[in-house]
Amino acid sequence: MSVFENWIEYLNDVGLSYWLGGILGVIGIFVIRFVLKKIGERLIQSERLVALWKTFLNWSTLFILIIFLLSYLSNTPWLYDTLFVFGDTNVSIFLVLAVLFVVVVAVRFSNAVKRYVLPTLYSKYELDKGMQATFNTLFQYVVVAIAILVALSSLGFNLTSLTVVVSVLGVGIGFGLQNIMSNFISGLIILFERPVKVGDRIIIDDTIADVEEIKMRATIVRTRANERMIIPNSFFLEEKFINRSYSDTRLRISIQVGVSYDSDVKLVKKLLEESVVELKEEKWHNILNDPKPRVFFEDFGESSLDFKVWFWIDQQTDEREFRVPSDLRFKIFEKFNEYDIEIPFPQRDLHMIEPSDK
Repeated sequence: MSVFENWIEYLNDVGLSYWLGGILGVIGIFVIRFVLKKIGERLIQSERLVALWKTFLNWSTLFILIIFLLSYLSNTPWLYDTLFVFGDTNVSIFLVLAVLFVVVVAVRFSNAVKRYVLPTLYSKYELDKGMQATFNTLFQYVVVAIAILVALSSLGFNLTSLTVVVSVLGVGIGFGLQNIMSNFISGLIILFERPVKVGDRIIIDDTIADVEEIKMRATIVRTRANERMIIPNSFFLEEKFINRSYSDTRLRISIQVGVSYDSDVKLVKKLLEESVVELKEEKWHNILNDPKPRVFFEDFGESSLDFKVWFWIDQQTDEREFRVPSDLRFKIFEKFNEYDIEIPFPQRDLHMIEPSDK
Protein backbone atom coordinates (compact mmCIF):
# COMPACT_ATOMS: atom_id res chain seq x y z
CA MET A 1 0.00 0.00 0.00
CA SER A 2 1.37 3.42 -0.96
CA VAL A 3 1.95 6.28 1.46
CA PHE A 4 -0.90 8.25 -0.10
CA GLU A 5 -3.31 5.34 0.40
CA ASN A 6 -2.18 5.05 4.03
CA TRP A 7 -2.99 8.73 4.54
CA ILE A 8 -6.47 8.32 3.06
CA GLU A 9 -7.14 5.26 5.19
CA TYR A 10 -5.95 7.03 8.32
CA LEU A 11 -8.09 10.11 7.63
CA ASN A 12 -11.13 7.85 7.29
CA ASP A 13 -10.35 6.04 10.56
CA VAL A 14 -9.88 9.09 12.79
CA GLY A 15 -12.70 11.49 13.50
CA LEU A 16 -12.99 15.24 13.22
CA SER A 17 -12.59 15.58 16.98
CA TYR A 18 -9.05 14.20 16.75
CA TRP A 19 -7.94 16.95 14.40
CA LEU A 20 -9.82 19.64 16.35
CA GLY A 21 -8.01 18.49 19.48
CA GLY A 22 -4.66 18.89 17.78
CA ILE A 23 -5.53 22.34 16.44
CA LEU A 24 -6.80 23.50 19.84
CA GLY A 25 -3.62 22.19 21.46
CA VAL A 26 -1.45 24.22 19.08
CA ILE A 27 -3.59 27.33 19.64
CA GLY A 28 -3.36 26.80 23.40
CA ILE A 29 0.45 26.75 23.27
CA PHE A 30 0.55 30.08 21.44
CA VAL A 31 -2.05 31.62 23.77
CA ILE A 32 0.05 30.67 26.80
CA ARG A 33 3.12 32.15 25.12
CA PHE A 34 1.25 35.40 24.42
CA VAL A 35 0.09 35.69 28.03
CA LEU A 36 3.57 34.98 29.44
CA LYS A 37 5.08 37.52 27.05
CA LYS A 38 2.70 40.26 28.24
CA ILE A 39 3.31 39.39 31.90
CA GLY A 40 7.07 39.61 31.34
CA GLU A 41 6.80 42.98 29.59
CA ARG A 42 4.84 44.39 32.54
CA LEU A 43 6.94 42.97 35.37
CA ILE A 44 10.43 43.28 33.91
CA GLN A 45 11.86 46.80 33.74
CA SER A 46 15.12 46.20 31.87
CA GLU A 47 14.86 46.15 28.06
CA ARG A 48 17.72 43.65 27.86
CA LEU A 49 15.97 41.27 30.28
CA VAL A 50 12.74 41.64 28.30
CA ALA A 51 14.63 40.65 25.15
CA LEU A 52 16.09 37.62 26.95
CA TRP A 53 12.61 36.69 28.24
CA LYS A 54 11.18 36.82 24.71
CA THR A 55 14.03 34.70 23.41
CA PHE A 56 13.43 32.14 26.15
CA LEU A 57 9.71 32.05 25.33
CA ASN A 58 10.41 31.55 21.62
CA TRP A 59 12.76 28.67 22.32
CA SER A 60 10.37 27.07 24.82
CA THR A 61 7.41 27.45 22.47
CA LEU A 62 9.33 25.82 19.63
CA PHE A 63 10.37 22.83 21.75
CA ILE A 64 6.94 22.34 23.32
CA LEU A 65 5.20 22.65 19.94
CA ILE A 66 7.46 20.05 18.33
CA ILE A 67 7.16 17.64 21.26
CA PHE A 68 3.36 18.08 21.35
CA LEU A 69 2.97 17.41 17.63
CA LEU A 70 5.24 14.38 17.66
CA SER A 71 3.46 12.97 20.71
CA TYR A 72 0.00 13.72 19.34
CA LEU A 73 0.79 12.19 15.96
CA SER A 74 2.87 9.30 17.30
CA ASN A 75 0.16 6.79 16.45
CA THR A 76 -0.20 7.92 12.87
CA PRO A 77 1.29 5.24 10.57
CA TRP A 78 1.99 7.64 7.72
CA LEU A 79 4.40 9.63 9.89
CA TYR A 80 6.90 6.76 9.69
CA ASP A 81 6.03 5.43 6.26
CA THR A 82 8.79 5.51 3.67
CA LEU A 83 8.52 8.41 1.27
CA PHE A 84 11.50 7.31 -0.82
CA VAL A 85 14.75 5.41 -0.47
CA PHE A 86 17.94 7.45 -0.38
CA GLY A 87 20.88 5.11 -0.84
CA ASP A 88 20.41 2.49 1.89
CA THR A 89 18.16 4.73 4.02
CA ASN A 90 14.36 4.84 4.07
CA VAL A 91 13.36 8.49 4.27
CA SER A 92 10.10 9.18 6.12
CA ILE A 93 8.19 12.31 7.06
CA PHE A 94 9.45 11.89 10.64
CA LEU A 95 13.08 11.86 9.45
CA VAL A 96 12.58 15.00 7.35
CA LEU A 97 10.82 16.84 10.19
CA ALA A 98 13.46 15.76 12.69
CA VAL A 99 16.31 17.02 10.50
CA LEU A 100 14.52 20.33 9.87
CA PHE A 101 13.93 20.68 13.60
CA VAL A 102 17.61 20.08 14.36
CA VAL A 103 18.67 22.63 11.71
CA VAL A 104 16.30 25.27 13.13
CA VAL A 105 17.51 24.62 16.68
CA ALA A 106 21.16 24.73 15.56
CA VAL A 107 20.66 28.04 13.74
CA ARG A 108 18.81 29.60 16.68
CA PHE A 109 21.41 28.30 19.12
CA SER A 110 24.29 29.70 17.08
CA ASN A 111 22.50 33.05 16.73
CA ALA A 112 21.95 33.20 20.50
CA VAL A 113 25.62 32.42 21.19
CA LYS A 114 26.73 35.04 18.64
CA ARG A 115 24.47 37.63 20.23
CA TYR A 116 24.95 37.03 23.96
CA VAL A 117 28.19 35.04 24.49
CA LEU A 118 30.73 35.80 21.77
CA PRO A 119 30.65 39.63 22.15
CA THR A 120 32.01 39.23 25.68
CA LEU A 121 34.92 37.16 24.37
CA TYR A 122 35.55 39.66 21.57
CA SER A 123 35.71 42.51 24.07
CA LYS A 124 38.04 40.55 26.33
CA TYR A 125 40.54 39.78 23.57
CA GLU A 126 39.94 43.09 21.68
CA LEU A 127 39.25 41.48 18.32
CA ASP A 128 38.54 43.81 15.41
CA LYS A 129 35.17 43.95 13.68
CA GLY A 130 36.34 41.93 10.69
CA MET A 131 37.69 39.09 12.83
CA GLN A 132 34.44 39.03 14.81
CA ALA A 133 32.39 38.61 11.62
CA THR A 134 34.71 35.80 10.47
CA PHE A 135 34.35 33.89 13.74
CA ASN A 136 30.57 34.40 13.74
CA THR A 137 30.17 32.95 10.25
CA LEU A 138 32.52 30.01 10.81
CA PHE A 139 30.90 29.24 14.18
CA GLN A 140 27.45 29.05 12.59
CA TYR A 141 28.68 26.83 9.73
CA VAL A 142 30.35 24.41 12.16
CA VAL A 143 27.39 24.24 14.58
CA VAL A 144 24.85 23.57 11.81
CA ALA A 145 27.08 20.97 10.09
CA ILE A 146 27.75 19.07 13.33
CA ALA A 147 24.06 19.21 14.33
CA ILE A 148 22.95 17.77 10.97
CA LEU A 149 25.52 14.95 11.07
CA VAL A 150 24.67 14.02 14.67
CA ALA A 151 20.95 14.13 13.94
CA LEU A 152 21.26 11.93 10.85
CA SER A 153 23.43 9.41 12.71
CA SER A 154 21.06 9.31 15.71
CA LEU A 155 18.03 8.75 13.48
CA GLY A 156 19.62 5.80 11.71
CA PHE A 157 20.54 7.61 8.50
CA ASN A 158 23.32 5.81 6.66
CA LEU A 159 25.96 8.48 6.14
CA THR A 160 27.49 6.52 3.29
CA SER A 161 24.37 7.53 1.37
CA LEU A 162 25.80 11.03 1.27
CA THR A 163 27.99 9.85 -1.58
CA VAL A 164 24.80 10.00 -3.64
CA VAL A 165 24.48 13.67 -2.69
CA VAL A 166 28.02 14.31 -3.85
CA SER A 167 27.26 12.63 -7.16
CA VAL A 168 24.08 14.65 -7.61
CA LEU A 169 25.92 17.86 -6.78
CA GLY A 170 28.63 16.93 -9.27
CA VAL A 171 26.06 16.63 -12.03
CA GLY A 172 24.35 19.82 -10.89
CA ILE A 173 27.60 21.75 -10.89
CA GLY A 174 28.24 20.63 -14.43
CA PHE A 175 24.82 21.92 -15.54
CA GLY A 176 24.75 25.35 -13.93
CA LEU A 177 25.65 25.33 -10.23
CA GLN A 178 29.31 26.15 -10.83
CA ASN A 179 28.78 29.86 -10.12
CA ILE A 180 26.98 29.17 -6.84
CA MET A 181 29.63 26.72 -5.67
CA SER A 182 32.40 29.03 -6.84
CA ASN A 183 31.00 31.91 -4.81
CA PHE A 184 30.43 29.68 -1.77
CA ILE A 185 34.02 28.40 -1.85
CA SER A 186 35.26 31.94 -2.50
CA GLY A 187 33.36 33.06 0.60
CA LEU A 188 35.18 30.45 2.69
CA ILE A 189 38.54 31.53 1.23
CA ILE A 190 37.71 35.17 2.03
CA LEU A 191 36.88 34.25 5.63
CA PHE A 192 40.24 32.49 6.08
CA GLU A 193 42.57 34.52 3.86
CA ARG A 194 40.79 37.82 4.59
CA PRO A 195 41.65 39.91 1.50
CA VAL A 196 38.54 41.83 2.54
CA LYS A 197 36.69 41.77 5.86
CA VAL A 198 33.70 43.38 7.53
CA GLY A 199 34.40 47.05 8.25
CA ASP A 200 36.92 47.52 5.43
CA ARG A 201 36.63 50.49 3.11
CA ILE A 202 37.04 49.41 -0.51
CA ILE A 203 36.96 51.05 -3.94
CA ILE A 204 35.28 49.23 -6.84
CA ASP A 205 35.00 50.98 -10.21
CA ASP A 206 35.63 54.37 -8.56
CA THR A 207 32.85 53.70 -6.02
CA ILE A 208 33.89 53.91 -2.36
CA ALA A 209 32.00 51.52 -0.09
CA ASP A 210 32.21 49.86 3.34
CA VAL A 211 31.92 46.09 3.73
CA GLU A 212 28.88 45.28 5.87
CA GLU A 213 28.47 41.51 5.64
CA ILE A 214 30.11 38.51 3.99
CA LYS A 215 27.46 35.88 3.24
CA MET A 216 27.67 32.40 1.74
CA ARG A 217 27.28 33.57 -1.86
CA ALA A 218 27.82 37.32 -1.90
CA THR A 219 29.27 40.25 0.02
CA ILE A 220 27.11 43.23 1.01
CA VAL A 221 28.77 46.67 0.83
CA ARG A 222 27.32 50.11 1.60
CA THR A 223 28.20 53.12 -0.56
CA ARG A 224 28.50 56.69 0.66
CA ALA A 225 25.00 57.34 -0.66
CA ASN A 226 23.75 54.62 1.74
CA GLU A 227 23.08 52.25 -1.14
CA ARG A 228 23.81 48.52 -0.88
CA MET A 229 25.80 46.70 -3.53
CA ILE A 230 25.56 42.89 -3.76
CA ILE A 231 28.91 41.59 -5.01
CA PRO A 232 29.60 37.88 -5.72
CA ASN A 233 32.35 36.53 -3.46
CA SER A 234 34.37 35.30 -6.42
CA PHE A 235 34.86 38.93 -7.51
CA PHE A 236 37.26 39.56 -4.63
CA LEU A 237 39.47 36.66 -5.72
CA GLU A 238 39.38 37.22 -9.47
CA GLU A 239 39.15 40.97 -10.04
CA LYS A 240 41.18 44.01 -9.01
CA PHE A 241 39.88 46.30 -6.30
CA ILE A 242 41.34 48.70 -3.74
CA ASN A 243 41.13 47.84 -0.05
CA ARG A 244 41.98 50.98 1.89
CA SER A 245 41.83 49.16 5.22
CA TYR A 246 43.82 46.05 4.31
CA SER A 247 46.72 46.65 6.69
CA ASP A 248 46.34 50.29 7.78
CA THR A 249 43.28 52.40 8.54
CA ARG A 250 45.16 55.69 8.13
CA LEU A 251 44.45 57.86 5.11
CA ARG A 252 46.54 60.53 3.43
CA ILE A 253 44.61 63.60 2.32
CA SER A 254 45.94 66.21 -0.10
CA ILE A 255 44.76 69.80 -0.53
CA GLN A 256 45.67 71.82 -3.62
CA VAL A 257 45.79 75.60 -3.62
CA GLY A 258 47.07 78.17 -6.09
CA VAL A 259 48.42 81.67 -5.35
CA SER A 260 49.27 84.56 -7.62
CA TYR A 261 52.76 84.98 -9.10
CA ASP A 262 53.24 88.09 -6.95
CA SER A 263 53.02 86.06 -3.72
CA ASP A 264 55.92 85.37 -1.35
CA VAL A 265 56.30 81.60 -1.74
CA LYS A 266 58.10 81.19 1.60
CA LEU A 267 55.26 82.99 3.37
CA VAL A 268 52.72 80.84 1.55
CA LYS A 269 54.52 77.69 2.72
CA LYS A 270 54.59 78.99 6.30
CA LEU A 271 50.89 79.85 6.30
CA LEU A 272 49.94 76.45 4.93
CA GLU A 273 51.99 74.70 7.62
CA GLU A 274 50.45 76.89 10.34
CA SER A 275 46.96 76.09 9.09
CA VAL A 276 47.57 72.37 9.45
CA VAL A 277 49.12 72.78 12.90
CA GLU A 278 46.22 74.90 14.17
CA LEU A 279 43.68 72.43 12.82
CA LYS A 280 45.61 69.54 14.36
CA GLU A 281 45.27 71.16 17.82
CA GLU A 282 41.52 70.61 17.57
CA LYS A 283 41.52 67.03 18.83
CA TRP A 284 38.49 65.69 16.99
CA HIS A 285 40.19 66.17 13.62
CA ASN A 286 42.73 63.47 14.55
CA ILE A 287 45.45 64.72 12.22
CA LEU A 288 48.54 62.58 12.82
CA ASN A 289 52.04 63.77 13.71
CA ASP A 290 53.53 60.69 12.07
CA PRO A 291 53.67 60.74 9.09
CA LYS A 292 54.39 64.44 9.39
CA PRO A 293 52.24 66.92 7.38
CA ARG A 294 54.14 68.33 4.40
CA VAL A 295 53.82 71.24 1.97
CA PHE A 296 55.02 71.00 -1.65
CA PHE A 297 55.57 73.70 -4.24
CA GLU A 298 54.05 71.60 -6.99
CA ASP A 299 54.11 73.55 -10.26
CA PHE A 300 54.13 76.83 -12.14
CA GLY A 301 50.58 76.96 -13.43
CA GLU A 302 49.13 79.05 -16.22
CA SER A 303 47.52 81.48 -13.80
CA SER A 304 48.97 80.53 -10.40
CA LEU A 305 51.78 79.04 -8.36
CA ASP A 306 50.45 75.65 -7.32
CA PHE A 307 51.00 74.22 -3.84
CA LYS A 308 49.92 70.92 -2.34
CA VAL A 309 49.43 70.06 1.33
CA TRP A 310 49.72 66.46 2.56
CA PHE A 311 48.50 65.28 5.94
CA TRP A 312 47.24 62.03 7.48
CA ILE A 313 44.14 61.15 9.50
CA ASP A 314 43.79 58.07 11.69
CA GLN A 315 40.45 56.71 10.42
CA GLN A 316 38.64 56.71 7.09
CA THR A 317 35.18 57.75 8.25
CA ASP A 318 33.14 60.00 5.96
CA GLU A 319 32.93 62.58 8.75
CA ARG A 320 36.70 63.00 8.85
CA GLU A 321 37.51 62.33 5.22
CA PHE A 322 35.25 65.17 4.05
CA ARG A 323 35.00 67.58 6.97
CA VAL A 324 38.70 67.75 7.86
CA PRO A 325 39.81 68.94 4.37
CA SER A 326 36.87 71.35 4.29
CA ASP A 327 37.86 72.86 7.66
CA LEU A 328 41.45 73.17 6.46
CA ARG A 329 40.35 75.06 3.34
CA PHE A 330 38.37 77.49 5.52
CA LYS A 331 41.46 78.08 7.66
CA ILE A 332 43.76 78.54 4.66
CA PHE A 333 41.33 81.04 3.15
CA GLU A 334 41.29 83.05 6.39
CA LYS A 335 45.09 83.01 6.62
CA PHE A 336 45.52 84.14 3.03
CA ASN A 337 43.04 86.98 3.50
CA GLU A 338 44.86 88.07 6.67
CA TYR A 339 48.21 88.32 4.81
CA ASP A 340 46.76 89.55 1.51
CA ILE A 341 47.72 86.41 -0.38
CA GLU A 342 45.70 86.34 -3.58
CA ILE A 343 44.12 83.14 -4.86
CA PRO A 344 43.87 83.81 -8.61
CA PHE A 345 41.40 82.47 -11.11
CA PRO A 346 42.06 81.78 -14.81
CA GLN A 347 42.06 84.93 -16.93
CA ARG A 348 42.27 85.55 -20.65
CA ASP A 349 43.25 88.75 -22.45
CA LEU A 350 41.13 89.44 -25.50
CA HIS A 351 42.64 91.74 -28.14
CA MET A 352 40.19 93.33 -30.60
CA ILE A 353 41.64 94.17 -33.98
CA GLU A 354 39.61 96.54 -36.08
CA PRO A 355 39.89 96.10 -39.84
CA SER A 356 41.71 98.97 -41.52
CA ASP A 357 39.82 101.10 -44.06
CA LYS A 358 40.98 100.66 -47.61
